[in-house]
Amino acid sequence: MTALAASDDRYGTHVHGIGAVLTGRARVGHIEARHPARRGAKSPMQTLRIKTPSQGGVGDDAGRKRPGPGRNLSPLLAGAATAAGGAGALLALIGSGSPLRGPLALFFLLVTPAAAIAVGLRGLDPFGRAVAALAGAVALDMLVAQGMLAVHRWSVRGGLLAVTALSLLLLAGFLARVKFSSKNHPKE
Repeated sequence: MTALAASDDRYGTHVHGIGAVLTGRARVGHIEARHPARRGAKSPMQTLRIKTPSQGGVGDDAGRKRPGPGRNLSPLLAGAATAAGGAGALLALIGSGSPLRGPLALFFLLVTPAAAIAVGLRGLDPFGRAVAALAGAVALDMLVAQGMLAVHRWSVRGGLLAVTALSLLLLAGFLARVKFSSKNHPKE
């Protein structure tokens, strides 16, 4: 036999060209023979599970409340964000010369579409939902700006109104989808 087509039946290997082919007794080598999966053990990816929020006090986070004074901070932050975004839109629409006009208008342009998109991403975890919603908001803002520049109709007021209208359309579409799906699939 030549070096390229050597055979060794003791170990069940055949060398063909570049690599060796395992056959016979050596089909499962010493490493694979001791692998835990051969005895029915699960791999690390099979042991991961998706954590869902508890309903009715049953589950992983049952009976645990967040300690401290910041446990009911979400509604307060949502109200502050709404007020800041509304103030930014108002300052930009009336053409105010306030130094807060730029940052608050930018906040409005990011938060309004992000909030509308986040409604449609209810299945994601909070961090992934926020990242995806902000990325969608930036994309929507860029598309509005490019569209207005392409037709030579750019204005600050027009951009704010276009982003607001598109955000409201997105929000209405997502809410209609949620209402339609809950109507067709009632929970028992």
